Amino acid sequence: MGDEIRLNKYLSEAGVCSRRQADKLIEEGKVTVDGKTADLGTKVTADSKVFYGGKRIELNTHIVIYAYNKPRGYVCTSKEADKDSIFNYVNFPEKVNYVGRLDKDSQGLLLLTNDGNLANAIQKSRNNHEKEYIVRINKAVTDEFIEGMSNGVPILDTVTKKCKVERVGTRSFRIVLTQGLNRQIRRMCEYYDVRVSHLKRVRIMNIKLGNLKLGEYRELTAEEEKMLRSKL
Repeated sequence: MGDEIRLNKYLSEAGVCSRRQADKLIEEGKVTVDGKTADLGTKVTADSKVFYGGKRIELNTHIVIYAYNKPRGYVCTSKEADKDSIFNYVNFPEKVNYVGRLDKDSQGLLLLTNDGNLANAIQKSRNNHEKEYIVRINKAVTDEFIEGMSNGVPILDTVTKKCKVERVGTRSFRIVLTQGLNRQIRRMCEYYDVRVSHLKRVRIMNIKLGNLKLGEYRELTAEEEKMLRSKL
């Protein structure tokens, strides 16, 4: 990297956080460059000494993408923020950040990477990337419920995008979303007076959970990564 780039982009590409989160860290005075507290206009080069949290931040020379089967009860947050953070249970070889969240009561596929640009591209809702879930509820799955969930549900002062929903059991269904509102599936079900008892994410774009065991992770294959990047 011979040219200057904005500090928020540098932090994102180093896998520290998203650009938006980087702006917040910079505004809070938590990032220094060459010994001085940085501001939002700060630009850096390959020779700049960037520090956050007492540690020097450098761009990654080895990019990794992990698929992780998150168990229920674990939280997608930093190790310091919550004792139940996924990072307190799994020691990944590289410093990585999760791509999108799964709430504490949900389990299944979570992607983690140190490629900030990749993470940002996946998380942008306007890109309509598919995420697939298997959901169990406390009532029978009716045709009316399937139709209603498929055609959009009013939650959080908006209406959810149309999505694919199909029954897979008496009280379970498969749903494919292209947006990521807060606790979206649970809120959609609550609108129909239905409670989610089990929620598992089984696919993100072309990456499938497969037979990966709870609490375990694996690095994406070269073919998986190639296809993932091609979709972005």
